[in-house]
Amino acid sequence: MYALLRRFAWAALAGSGLLAPPGAAADATPLDSPPRDYSQLAARSSPAWVHDGVIYEIFPRAFSERGDFRGVTAQLDRLQQLGVNILWLMPIHPMGKLKSKGTLGSPYAVRDYYGIDPAYGTTDDLHRLVSEAHKRNLKVIIDIVANHTAWDSVMMAHPDWYTHDAGGHIIPPNPDWTDVADLNYDNVGLRRYMQDMLVHWLKDFDLDGFRCDFAAGVPTDFWEPVRDALAKAKPDIVMLAEADSPELLVKAFDADYAWKLYGTLADVLQNGRPASSLRDTWLAEAAQYPHGALRMRFADNHDQRRAIARFGEPAALAASALMFTLDGVPMLYNGMEVGDTAESAAPALFEKLPVFWQSAELRPSFPRTFQQLIALRQAHAALRAGDVQWLHNSDEGRVLTFGRHSDAESIVVAINLSPQPFVGVTDTGGGRYRDITPGRAPNEASLPALSLGAWEYRVFFRTQAP
Repeated sequence: MYALLRRFAWAALAGSGLLAPPGAAADATPLDSPPRDYSQLAARSSPAWVHDGVIYEIFPRAFSERGDFRGVTAQLDRLQQLGVNILWLMPIHPMGKLKSKGTLGSPYAVRDYYGIDPAYGTTDDLHRLVSEAHKRNLKVIIDIVANHTAWDSVMMAHPDWYTHDAGGHIIPPNPDWTDVADLNYDNVGLRRYMQDMLVHWLKDFDLDGFRCDFAAGVPTDFWEPVRDALAKAKPDIVMLAEADSPELLVKAFDADYAWKLYGTLADVLQNGRPASSLRDTWLAEAAQYPHGALRMRFADNHDQRRAIARFGEPAALAASALMFTLDGVPMLYNGMEVGDTAESAAPALFEKLPVFWQSAELRPSFPRTFQQLIALRQAHAALRAGDVQWLHNSDEGRVLTFGRHSDAESIVVAINLSPQPFVGVTDTGGGRYRDITPGRAPNEASLPALSLGAWEYRVFFRTQAP
């Protein structure tokens, strides 16, 4: 609501000829115009390493017993061997204490954007983490919380940078977020401060980009000129939006969250929706997004219950098989690869709940499956950047089948999203195929005949065109 009120205020000022929104384009869409059709536009062009990326989200507090940067640096070799190549550090800044939640408070209640949480270490520790990651060809991005701050933020020295209610009181972005205060991007000084801050982190720490929390809660006409400023400081970066917004991928961001697909996946695995609903959701979103838009695909993140707890062990692996073979950029969260069951989201964001790395001994299929899925993706251009073609099969209520096609190769993926075995047939587009499913001996496939165990996935490589 406040964003809408701000927009009308800017429109009134701009219409008077006295002021234009900071960063607003000269051809900004009038308020009474129909919604823009972003499917007719091209998405921002991104570096090849972004298209080829596998993101690993790290909550430093929980990632190791140390709970600091050194605890992350100590595991860089393992992360490299796992196959991930973009490390996303959840907010590293000092946390607010005023109105904080839980025992420790949330990393998303930032007290000082220019500071480092002393519990995580020093500037030297962060420099070393980034340097050691780069030696292993790992990119490092940090979380930026641009929509709101802690109530004891150093920025409270500028109360005009915040949103106020009719009584003049600073307010949170919504009533449930009681530990944070909403920033008001009508203020030019705030915009300048935030842009300078982002350039500082990029230049001084040689970072590779940012994951931007609640990016849709900040005006697009802030993000777009900021992206231009960041490109001048370091062109080869990634910007990941925690949003589900086609508008953001035209100029400002490289990728956003495929939230709707995740929601459909949860409905399929928990509530009995047909597997074909995933196809329908994908198609509906593709019709709304710019050409070439990148979506981050996930089955687990810090805002949701752990997939292993929500869906069960075999279903969680099937869900990840889908996210790693679809288009877009897949993501793992903090111990997901060992089947860790420590809670995420609230209240875990406000407490110390370290990953139980020994889970790998109890669930050896988890590290093995994730390493195999990542290696499979790295080995095939069709899985990293190929088109998606949805294929029909004889039980679309339970089984999802699709093709991935690049100039050089064609692949068919089949995933059983149910606890019952499947025996049937699937479309393939013709040709002969070899089974390249990780963990299975490569052999000539019997397609279009197909059999799958409960929660099983299979991957087939076309060896002869139709």
